[in-house]
Amino acid sequence: MAKEWSRGGVAFHRDRHAPVTDPYFDARLWLQTETRHGWVWAYNLEHLDLIKRCVQAALRAGIPWHDHGRRMTLVARLPAWMQQAKNRDEVLRAIARIHASLLRA
Repeated sequence: MAKEWSRGGVAFHRDRHAPVTDPYFDARLWLQTETRHGWVWAYNLEHLDLIKRCVQAALRAGIPWHDHGRRMTLVARLPAWMQQAKNRDEVLRAIARIHASLLRA
């Protein structure tokens, strides 16, 4: 992962096939699992729940998908493969695996 300054903010670039680490402390995140398309990860349970609700939504109208400015939402920044309906079941299974790993811990 590399950090790069871009227009007053920090942009993070990482290998989509590698486990996710915190961009500042380089510590591996606990809430993550790999899929055939890439990693599903979250910083906390609220973040994971937001991703789940977005993926489950049948209609995602009103979100500025085309806008790359500061108004872009966290949901709009999800990888394209996570936003595709054809991958919905796989992403939801990955989220369920993350939840199950918490119950075992």
